[in-house]
Amino acid sequence: MYSQLMRIKLFTLLLIAVPVFAFGQTAQKVEWSTLMDITFKDIYVEKDDIYVYYPLFGQAQNELDGKQIEITGYIIPIDVEANLYVLSAFPFSACFFCGNAGPESVMAINFKGNNRRFDTDERLTLQGTLQLNSTDVDELVYVLNDAVAKN
Repeated sequence: MYSQLMRIKLFTLLLIAVPVFAFGQTAQKVEWSTLMDITFKDIYVEKDDIYVYYPLFGQAQNELDGKQIEITGYIIPIDVEANLYVLSAFPFSACFFCGNAGPESVMAINFKGNNRRFDTDERLTLQGTLQLNSTDVDELVYVLNDAVAKN
């Protein structure tokens, strides 16, 4: 049948292959500059009787849609009790919500499972699946699903 050496090689191959298949793709490190390189156009939302920014994603962003990414930013708590946080390219004093940056500089975070509480301006790296949003005006432009803190 198989020689001892052949069994060892097969076992080693399985040890390498199983984690790749079990855990899927490796997360791609993404810089905020890539996400912020988009343009917007104003569209009218009849139900709210307002104009809103409609994101026009480029090739770089479209290639990341639905992919596992890793990104570092500043945490901004929205509702700690409800586990609602936003990740920002900038600290709270310069973030989108304070009027000093654009909507492309923040992303909604949907954590995978329970997580600890995070402090305002806590800098951390998150990993999750990036979702581009250009249809739901009640959601941010970027959403990180199944997010886990790396530090």
